[in-house]
Amino acid sequence: MTDAIVRPAEPKPAPARGPSSDEYLELLERARQGDLAAFETLVERLQPRVYSLARRILGPSPEAEDVTQETFLSVLEHLEQFRGESSVVTWVLRIATNHALQVLRKRRGLSTVALEVASGQDDQDTPLPHPEYIAQWRDNPEELAHRSEVRQLIEQALAELDDKYRIVFVLRDIEGLSVQETAELLGLTQANVKVRLLRARLQLRERLTRALGDESTRVFPSHAHQHRQSL
Repeated sequence: MTDAIVRPAEPKPAPARGPSSDEYLELLERARQGDLAAFETLVERLQPRVYSLARRILGPSPEAEDVTQETFLSVLEHLEQFRGESSVVTWVLRIATNHALQVLRKRRGLSTVALEVASGQDDQDTPLPHPEYIAQWRDNPEELAHRSEVRQLIEQALAELDDKYRIVFVLRDIEGLSVQETAELLGLTQANVKVRLLRARLQLRERLTRALGDESTRVFPSHAHQHRQSL
């Protein structure tokens, strides 16, 4: 197998404009016909994104590299099974997500994706969390997002989320899968996907506000204020 598969590269910022869906499809069709160079090009272009997805689901570990390698081995073995019902990128990301979920199951000694990732139990019945830290950010969020230290904070906050919330957030908000695609991939209802995504966004927002918020603008929610008075 090629070095591109054996040695996954570190994730790099995605370019503003990547290859089009038609270009990926053309590469896949050529790979189906035995064009190894086309497959290597497909791997080279998608490898950073697959590795980044695996790392966000699993955390920084050698397992993310293993998932990247296994993903492209699976792609190579199942080229004929691509039916064009989704884009090539979405198809590859689905394979990567499945391999990452298998690693999570092995970590916990489970035969199914428990960790409530695919159970959806009580998602809609449990009240949404109340924010405990409310404040204006010191700088514009769009400007902050371009700073390397802020990106590190985001990655750290993302890693601290429960698996079931983090995975939905990664698939929907980072990788851009639709609600339906995310639901089908994780075995959830679309309603549960939406609830988990909202919870993930709320938790991320609060974690980032604690690090980036202006303390002088902090507002205490009513339930927190009452708690402080009772102390």
